[in-house]
Parts: sequence; structure tokens; C-alpha cells
Amino acid sequence: MRQFSARIRITALAALAAGIALPAAKAADLKAADYRLSGPYTHSNLTLYMIHGKPGDTGKPPLTLQEALQRGFVRVRETGNVDQLEIENVGDQDIFVQAGDIVKGGKQDRVVQLDLVLAPRSGRVPLAAFCVEAGRWAPRGTEDVKQFSSATTSLPSKDLKLAARGVPAKPDTRSDPASEPRELNGRRQTARNAPTDSQGRVWAGVAEMQRKLSDSVRAPVAAPASASSLQLSLENQKLQATIKETIAALTPAIDREPDVIGYVFAINGKINSAEVYGSGALFRKMWPKLIHASAVEALSEGKGANGQAAPTVDAVRAFLIEAEAGQARERRLPADMALTTRDSPKAVVFESRKAKAPAEAPVRRSYLFK
Repeated sequence: MRQFSARIRITALAALAAGIALPAAKAADLKAADYRLSGPYTHSNLTLYMIHGKPGDTGKPPLTLQEALQRGFVRVRETGNVDQLEIENVGDQDIFVQAGDIVKGGKQDRVVQLDLVLAPRSGRVPLAAFCVEAGRWAPRGTEDVKQFSSATTSLPSKDLKLAARGVPAKPDTRSDPASEPRELNGRRQTARNAPTDSQGRVWAGVAEMQRKLSDSVRAPVAAPASASSLQLSLENQKLQATIKETIAALTPAIDREPDVIGYVFAINGKINSAEVYGSGALFRKMWPKLIHASAVEALSEGKGANGQAAPTVDAVRAFLIEAEAGQARERRLPADMALTTRDSPKAVVFESRKAKAPAEAPVRRSYLFK
């Protein structure tokens, strides 16, 4: 075995000396049982666990949607339908569009429903979306009503993510279902008349998130320009100042080891969700948006009075393994993408990959605790 390994090393060195290019290593298609976990890393009520893959991910990562918008390499346009946008890669690099990305502008701010990897010069591709700004269907200030200008944030709530992915709401088991009234589009909502369709649940989730954040920062986060806009609420200066310390404390967790491909987070000692990428380089690009969303959600939940301990690494691993054991169903997506959904009683996993490259690692796995 040692002689065989030595021959491999000698062959590789000889190839390098001769100027022969070796095939680029690809990220392994790891499962939860294969992950190495590190942590916990905790600040206030937010705890992170880093997920490690295997060295050798040398592929060039795609541009993120925000990078592409900033450079003018992508167009995200209105179509006249609330739940359907249009996206086009006009550049010469792949572009990764992540489910949960919030695009700002147009006739209403939207959230992207599905992961896509847009090939260069893609042509116009349909982009499923939900509205995260109820009531507006006209220009806002100087924004272009026909297209979208930025994608700096993502959904900062597990419940919102589940709603936007079409996962049915859990039955209400409270003894008093009329308690905890909520406001949706200016109307009071209770458990008896809460919306059951995905768009209605997204609107209700936005209103609930705005209420929680306003309570947490002790000031309204709704913006005068559009009180129902989740994006404008996430840009609130007092909110940004409040989460600044958490982001600064936990952002460096990604840099402790070079093979990080994802993370799990818990709030007040309860596992919330996890994100894993087939490329460590892509995960690093997405990290600022991910840690921002986690910090916002942790702020909205407030610090638990009992100071619950962080879950053990073994408990986190068990959650990931159990989630992956859910019943699978397949779906083809635009832009030659495929989605596998694994649904179990406690969690759901969304696995997006290129349909033409099923042997490669998924572009992204998203684990959500129900």
C-alpha cells in the first residue's frame, strides 16, 4: 500500500514537472454521517457548529446573485405576475441564485423560491418567487419598477423559509387557539384565521418578524417608504447596530480551519437549521449573508430566560442524519437543475444539484427543523 501511494505521488510530481495539467479535484458528495463538526461557538443566544468536508475543492465558484447584480452580469425582471420573475445571465460566468435570497426593487420586493445555477449567456429563465412586501405594485422612490437592483439579504426566519418552500404549517396545538393575535396586511390574524397558503404564510411571517424585531430593538423597524417591506426593515439602522456585535464575534468561526463547507446553528439551545455547500469556496462567498440572517433571527427570538445549554455535537449530528433519512421526492427545475426534498417528521432537507451531473456533490443542502 505504501509503494502504491508513493507511485501516485511520483506520478503527480512528474506530471507537474512536465507541465501536464492534472484533473481538478471535486468536492466529495458527503452525507451527514461523513461530516466532521467543530464548535460550539456561542455569542449571546446564537450558537454555531461548523461543518467540515474534505480538502481538494479546487473548482472556481460561481458568482453569487449579489455579485452578478453589482457587476451588471445578470438581469432580474418583472413579468407582471407576483409569483413569477425572469432572470438572465448576460455574463460569461456561472451565477448561483439561492432560495431565500431577497431581491429588492421592481413592483414589490420578492424572495426567490428555488436554487439555480445559471450558465453563461443563459437566455431568459423563469424564476419562482414570493412577495415579501404586501400592498405595493408601483415604483418606490427612484427604483426601476421593471427590474431588481440588489440581493443583499436572505430570509431571516426558519418559519419563513418553510413557508417559502411550500412546507405545510404544523397544526396548532395550543389550548387557546385564539391567543397571540398577529397582524397581516393591516388586519388582525389569529390561529383560527391564519393563512394556510404559502404566500399568505410568507406575508404573515414577515409581519411577525417585523413585530419581533421592533420589540427587540425597542423601536419600529418598518420603513416609512414601505411599511410592509421586509428588506427595508432588515436595513433599519438600529437593527444593524444591534446585531453588529454578534456578527463580529461569530464571523471568524469560518476561518479556524480551511475545509469548512457549511454550518449548523441553534438559538436558545434549540437546533434551528443548517446549510451545506458542495464547494467550500461558495460557502465562504455566502457566509456574510448567512451569518447576518442567523443573527437577525436570534435577535428576533430574544434570549431565553432559562439559559438553555447549547446542543452537543452528537445531538447536532443526530439531527442531520435523521433529517437525511426522510422520504425523498425528486423535481426538475429550470436551468437544468434538480431538487431532491427529504421530508421527515422533525425536519426537511432540500438538496439542489445540476441535473446533468448527478455524480457531483449537490450545489447546496439546506436542513430545516420543523
